[in-house]
Amino acid sequence: MEKNLNREIPLGQIRAVEGEERTVELSFSSEEPYCRWWGMEILDHSPECMDLQRLNSIGCVLFNHNRDKVIAKIVKAWCENNRGYAQIKFDDDEASDTIFKKVQGGTLKGVSVGYLVDVWETVAANKKSSDGRFEGPCDIAKKWTPFEISIVSIPADPTVGVGREMEGIGKADERTLDYFYRQLRINQNQLGR
Repeated sequence: MEKNLNREIPLGQIRAVEGEERTVELSFSSEEPYCRWWGMEILDHSPECMDLQRLNSIGCVLFNHNRDKVIAKIVKAWCENNRGYAQIKFDDDEASDTIFKKVQGGTLKGVSVGYLVDVWETVAANKKSSDGRFEGPCDIAKKWTPFEISIVSIPADPTVGVGREMEGIGKADERTLDYFYRQLRINQNQLGR
């Protein structure tokens, strides 16, 4: 399993749900390419690529990806128009209320998703992805699982992008090139290459 990555979006895409106090809908991911340290990354949002089961069953909303700062529950998450969306309901404890008020007031404008990638497709420069949707050079997450959504104070990309690693999953500087080569071989084997 590949290390965790996070994708961020502006909170400007959040809207209150009518009749549901403390409940908002937001977009948490897209197919917008983002430049990582190894190259361009794209999260494929085709139905077979994004696994929302975990997010819908036990996912929660954190503040700044801090696992000790749970601020909301995920009512439901779905994919539509090549974007990940969620309806969330903020908790009513003091810490969550502080974040909720900052979101309402427009002070906090970032959203991020923590995820794990199981299968990558690497597309060479001037080549097309296997489904013809993306042009290389890029790495496309073909099987990935969102684990959490976070309200963040400093998004990596204010439009839609990729953010920070999830603590405890592993850090890139702890991995050798051999690790990435082995992961590439695993992914190629899973894709039948």
